[in-house]
Amino acid sequence: MIIPARFNGPPGTGNGGWTAGTLAAADGHDGPVEVTLRQPPPLETPLTVSGGQVRDPEGRLVAELRPAGDAPEAVPPVDLGTARAAAAAYPGLGEHPFPGCYVCGPDRADGLRIFPGRLPDGRTAAPFTAPVEVTPATVWAALDCPGGWTVLGPGRPYVLGRIAAVLDALPDPGDECVVTGVADDTGGRKALVRTALYGPDGRLLGRARATWIALTGA
Repeated sequence: MIIPARFNGPPGTGNGGWTAGTLAAADGHDGPVEVTLRQPPPLETPLTVSGGQVRDPEGRLVAELRPAGDAPEAVPPVDLGTARAAAAAYPGLGEHPFPGCYVCGPDRADGLRIFPGRLPDGRTAAPFTAPVEVTPATVWAALDCPGGWTVLGPGRPYVLGRIAAVLDALPDPGDECVVTGVADDTGGRKALVRTALYGPDGRLLGRARATWIALTGA
């Protein structure tokens, strides 16, 4: 499999959520899958998925997959108006470590443009309009960055290290959805977060738990 360049996160590497969702589908696990990124996923590079391991053409380990065990607990929803108000104060509009990110980058007119803003209780929320082409990887991507923005801040960049997701349903193209995130624990360079995606009717579409890693020197 190949991660197309348009699905990038940090410059030159794949968006963690989109990459993890694509790898999970390629590996064919039954039930919830946990994906651990062992190095930044390369773009436009043939990757081999076999036996729960993902390797590049040189044989280097890119990611590992395993059954996730218990399903992640969903983050409670908010209404669309609340999500829109939160997104208007999205800190990434002023300072963003990766402004070209396919999911949350303000420089990507062709991206998902999910802009998670902080709620008074510390959660994040954002509206999400499902694109014309909706795949499971799209939902994994939507469940990625809103968790990171519970801990991201000026001069404090994090990247996705591990994510496990459960997809209950896919949104229809054009659906106005809401995604929420919460930080469960932070310590050292690690942050444990959860996210949830809700459809226009309030139905739960997907939920994830993830580990984000602060970049060295941040």
